[in-house]
Amino acid sequence: MAVKDNRNGRGLFVGAVLGAVLGFILGRFIGNPVFGALLGAVVLGAAMYRVNPGRRRR
Repeated sequence: MAVKDNRNGRGLFVGAVLGAVLGFILGRFIGNPVFGALLGAVVLGAAMYRVNPGRRRR
């Protein structure tokens, strides 16, 4: 049995979009929405890429 790689490209995209939106909203309170959006997209995108296993193939 081969070890399945726990990475998902779709999770990367969804995480980047959600991170950008949340980072933009939080960045407005801090003072720089663009920096917040970029930082949020990178952090949440990387987390979703690694953590979200995606759907199982049969």
